[in-house]
This record gives sequence, C-alpha cells and structure tokens, in this order.
Amino acid sequence: MKMKELMGLVASMVLRCNDCIFYHLDRCVTEGCSREELHEAMNVALIVGGSIVIPHLRYAFDVLDELMKEK
Repeated sequence: MKMKELMGLVASMVLRCNDCIFYHLDRCVTEGCSREELHEAMNVALIVGGSIVIPHLRYAFDVLDELMKEK
C-alpha cells in the first residue's frame, strides 16, 4: 500500500488538490513512508507538474512537518 499512497500523493500534487495531498500524506505517514521517500515523490510531482506545483509543494512540506510531529 505504501507505493500506491506515494503514487496518489504525486497525482494529487500534479492535479493541485490540497485536500487530496493532505489525505495521501496522512496515509503515507501511517503506512510508514520515510521523509526521504516522501521528498522523492514530491520531486517527481514537481518534475511532472512543473512550477505550478510549487505552492502545493510548500503546502505539502508544512503538512508533512505537522504529521511527523504527531507521530
């Protein structure tokens, strides 16, 4: 499931849906994804989606910090 959630995160970032990004980040953390794995997925989303993804990338980093604090 971990890989599917990472793919969902990439798709959500490319589609620029913050609600979806939150959902998939939460699931990724629950499934045990490392910060390094999440950063790699976010890098893929940036490459695929281009610079328009940057505001959502910032959102994802903020959410990830909060989720990792809780864990």
